[in-house]
Amino acid sequence: MQVWGMTDAGCVRSQNQDTYQIEQLDRNTVCCVICDGMGGAKSGNIASTLAADVFVEEIRRTWSPSMPQRDIDQMLQGAVKLANFTVFDQAQQLEEFSGMGTTLVAVLVQGKEATVVHVGDSRAYGVNRSGIRRLTKDHSLVQLMLDRGELTQDQARTYPGKNYITRAIGTEAVVECDLFHLDVERGDCLLLCSDGLSNMMDDQEILFEVVHGVNKQYCCQRLLDIAKNRGAPDNVTSVLVLI
Repeated sequence: MQVWGMTDAGCVRSQNQDTYQIEQLDRNTVCCVICDGMGGAKSGNIASTLAADVFVEEIRRTWSPSMPQRDIDQMLQGAVKLANFTVFDQAQQLEEFSGMGTTLVAVLVQGKEATVVHVGDSRAYGVNRSGIRRLTKDHSLVQLMLDRGELTQDQARTYPGKNYITRAIGTEAVVECDLFHLDVERGDCLLLCSDGLSNMMDDQEILFEVVHGVNKQYCCQRLLDIAKNRGAPDNVTSVLVLI
């Protein structure tokens, strides 16, 4: 298993409020997380960094190689809960941090099993030569409108409220996360990304770069270059896991 990650402020914003972490738990197990902060120039960065740090530290503290899937699920959900409480509590302490929050998408890969957990509109994809599968469903106003049939996919790409998310880490005392399971095989890829990338590329373009790119270790750089060539108005972050 190999893992690469990259983050960049993009072409417009002066500060990068995205953060990512890669934690190799043992030779066959890795945990990766991306957080995309919001809530002002300073607090968005604080929220994303704090959430990622707390999430990974809780995984590091509680994980063991012999954990059954049920316990892995509970561990990931507990780490999200703790990250949410920590960011929310920090936001209550200082006025300058009031209202801050962050998305969170994470994957734990152990052998041939992957577990994804997420809150917000940062995404996880499963990619192989058979195609691309979006593993997460955005917690966003646009996604709700798509589900109701109020927008088409083409309309959703340019809808004015595209960046409004309906669920985030740290904005409420309690948050609900979604959790998904995926069987993986040698040669499969898992891609995590912030909306700074997914807003710049459609799924088929991502599929092409991941599967047909010259070298997997440069994939995150290629994805970033494409986003920046298209203007990258937001921070751009990706993590690629090659099974």
